[in-house]
Amino acid sequence: MKRVALNTIGVIVAVLFAFPTYWMLTSAFKPSGDLLTPDYDLIPLSVTFDNFVSAFTQPGFTVHLTNSLIVTLGAVACSLVAGVLAAFPLARLRFRGRRGFLLLVLIAQMAPLEALFIPMFLLMQDAGLLNQLPSLLLVYFAITLPFTVWTLRGFVQGIPYELEEAGMVDGLSRFGAFRRIVLPLLGPGLVATSVFAFITAWNEFLYALVFMRDSDKQTLPVWLSTFRSVFGTDWGAIMAASVLYALPALVFFLIVQRKLVAGATAGALKG
Repeated sequence: MKRVALNTIGVIVAVLFAFPTYWMLTSAFKPSGDLLTPDYDLIPLSVTFDNFVSAFTQPGFTVHLTNSLIVTLGAVACSLVAGVLAAFPLARLRFRGRRGFLLLVLIAQMAPLEALFIPMFLLMQDAGLLNQLPSLLLVYFAITLPFTVWTLRGFVQGIPYELEEAGMVDGLSRFGAFRRIVLPLLGPGLVATSVFAFITAWNEFLYALVFMRDSDKQTLPVWLSTFRSVFGTDWGAIMAASVLYALPALVFFLIVQRKLVAGATAGALKG
């Protein structure tokens, strides 16, 4: 009886979380006239692709999508490289200031993004990088780096040090053992970390809105917030554009989901 009750609660919670996504999908395929009617049909009685055509043809969609892909993928790549190079010595070496550095990484991870907004804005302003995509890439890199370092450190600690010692006994250098032994075993951790970093950077809105003054340099979340026509808000096109916006993250997750589960489990062993 207890198991049935828990399963029922789990199903209800899953439905509550999945319903907004279902609403978005069904609204994207509905004619615009059916979205504002008092009698809203949960199951679309008529299906149309006009909303997707409107989203694709809306000025700026491909430009903003390209901007989002550039800054997100660039930030994730930089974060992974720097995160691996920082996580390995933090997990394997013992040096003065190590605990203090780990504390700073944890504090940076716990700090809300809004608390870093003004210092980052002033820093980019002094550097003359405002209204340029590289500044947004650097911001997303700074946002995702603490999480990447902290998480990858746990993955490195989960790899037995004896494997590296065996490799060095066979003639490998410290870097060679890292490149040939640790890095391949770190694959699931890199995948798991990259997914979370990708989602964090992909969904960011505030920094892209303020740092990028020109509309053709803003990212897709900012463009979605201003999705209006001369006749008002086209809700059907907004829902269709939101579906298209969610596709890259969804496709990436589906591709790496097996390694993501394995990486999340391995990273939970040690932290």
